[in-house]
Amino acid sequence: MSRAIIHINIADFAVAVERVMDPRLADRPVIIAPKGSTRSAVYDMSEEAYQNGVRKQMALRRALRVCPDVWTLSPHPDRYERAMRSVFKEALPFSPLIESGERDGHLFVDVTGTSRLWGPPIDVAWRLSRHMKSGLGLSPIWSVAPNKLVAKVATRLVKPVGEYVVTEGDEQTTLAPLPIWFVPGIEPADLLKLRELNLTTVSQVAALRRQHLEVPFGKRATFLYESVRGIDNSPVLSAGKKRPVVRVEHEFSHDTNDRATLERTLYRMTEDAGRNLRRRRLAAGRIGIVLDHSDGIRRVRQSVVRSATTNDATLFELARQTLLLAWTRRIRLRHMSLVCDRLVFPPAQMTLFPEPRKKKQVNLVTVLDQIRDRFGRDAIQVGQNLAA
Repeated sequence: MSRAIIHINIADFAVAVERVMDPRLADRPVIIAPKGSTRSAVYDMSEEAYQNGVRKQMALRRALRVCPDVWTLSPHPDRYERAMRSVFKEALPFSPLIESGERDGHLFVDVTGTSRLWGPPIDVAWRLSRHMKSGLGLSPIWSVAPNKLVAKVATRLVKPVGEYVVTEGDEQTTLAPLPIWFVPGIEPADLLKLRELNLTTVSQVAALRRQHLEVPFGKRATFLYESVRGIDNSPVLSAGKKRPVVRVEHEFSHDTNDRATLERTLYRMTEDAGRNLRRRRLAAGRIGIVLDHSDGIRRVRQSVVRSATTNDATLFELARQTLLLAWTRRIRLRHMSLVCDRLVFPPAQMTLFPEPRKKKQVNLVTVLDQIRDRFGRDAIQVGQNLAA
């Protein structure tokens, strides 16, 4: 049976929710960012602010220079989570297979085989859109496609407003003229290598055979080969099913309170987590550390990743900061867990001026993965993993 996946995308979700709360914000440039901090970054922005050059994660100070007449609001994550639950409830009657983010305005609904109950998938998408607009005051973009990857791309093509239908068999045709960074799941390391090969569009990469891609990309070749052809068999999660997480645990042979030992262990755990994420084509949006002390007391701390990542070095830096937040007692540690959640497709679009250090880190991780795929996990190690 042909699959029918609806993707609901409420553009600039946080701003859309704030505009429902305060209609005066309509049609005005709006930035949502924490106030009172010199390091504040843009959490979300309206289409008007975007057209003026504001981007997510841009320093607030710079955003205000780019768009001086903007309205700035503090973020209200709890408000966005409640709105997301309301969006979820609107879709629930139409299918038991619904997958949504916590507060990002994105929703996948699998309506395969429901035509007898609700009519064609396009009609379901229209009804969902109307219900959300009349009941919640939110105007979603929507698409219908045979899989999640193409459905997500389709809503990006018509942003900030519109709808898009991709019929079965037209997946590759839809993707062909697009820049390669438009395809979800393609990582910065892939883009760097593709740019070195002068491959910038989906059609150029799709012209290559799988064997050709295996030379520069190794095991990533299959993912690239399928993605540029619009092939994606990943299921839509059941409603209420917990979102996937990557968890790495370590039981110390002897209870310890030695910082060097903890950091060395954490780095190896981070490498394992990053490798797992890359294999699953996902990036971590949040890092958690769980510490179990010898006396049975548990400490848990979490940190949000400003830009979802799979890079070992970036993950480790954040994990180390989170470890220091959780490690507040002198009692020795028996067990440590690293948890990566809020998993999303890795952000593919490259920055206009990439930092040389980050570019080297991305290349290094790619090479390490290729060596370990061929020779085993312990074939190569970094100095951080070696005991003094």
